[in-house]
Amino acid sequence: MERIGVIGLGAMGKPMARNLLKAGYTVNLLTRTRAKVEDLLAQGGEWRDTPKEIARASDVVITNLPDTPDVEQVIAGKDGVFDGARPGTLIIDMGTILPVAAQKLANAAQARGCDFLDAPVSGGDVGAQNATLTIMVGGSEQAFQRALPVLQKLGKTITWMGGPGAGQVTKAANQIITSINIAAVSEALVFAAKAGVDPARVRQALMGGAAYSRSLEIHGARMLERNFTPGFRMRLHRKDLDIVMLTGKEYGAALPVTAQVREMMTATMNAGQADLDNSSLVLLLERLSGIQAKNS
Repeated sequence: MERIGVIGLGAMGKPMARNLLKAGYTVNLLTRTRAKVEDLLAQGGEWRDTPKEIARASDVVITNLPDTPDVEQVIAGKDGVFDGARPGTLIIDMGTILPVAAQKLANAAQARGCDFLDAPVSGGDVGAQNATLTIMVGGSEQAFQRALPVLQKLGKTITWMGGPGAGQVTKAANQIITSINIAAVSEALVFAAKAGVDPARVRQALMGGAAYSRSLEIHGARMLERNFTPGFRMRLHRKDLDIVMLTGKEYGAALPVTAQVREMMTATMNAGQADLDNSSLVLLLERLSGIQAKNS
């Protein structure tokens, strides 16, 4: 079994590392605060002090970091993964970054005799915990086949999308649909409440019709229950929409609805909800309409 390094052990990376340990892999660990992963170390994980050391001790390096600059620094910066990688090292970035950045990292990896895959995920922290993530992979098909046994310990639906950056384009498309669905569910439930109809009953009725979506099921329940404990933080979803808009500009894609939802998320963040769940978008609509959509 290949030795695996995992860099970034937050809400997504930590359960991923735990599932790899359960599967019997040797797992090298690195995150900002060691104390947060003492449980993983007790389960057999091995701590390394720098990305360079992670790469030296691993055959496969997985990064799960917040944004493009973080990934670029950890992989290509001083004492980064590239500094410790040997020819044949496979680097898999599972965060959400700019497609063009993924392409540049893939080219830089190839020049060093390494492989790079962009493999962003969907499914949130619950999917990471249960190893049921949807994983969208860009890079060479040969590298994908090598990575597949590892990815199968992390996710359920794993699809090779094409060359470098293709996984990130797919994730951007996912975030377009998800964000618009959350906004639509927010509007629908607030609309029902304002009209005097129980929004919980409205949601239940719509769950069996053409309006059904995972957002109606999961985010709608969170809205009605007033449960905004973050599964996926608002600021991270807005960051993903920044990536969408920059990529859309690069390719000349019109994204009018996404642009509107991005501004709604910005307004929600400015109201102090940046670290709440993305379903807290409903709070903006509630403020605008002067009513709450919640369970009675």
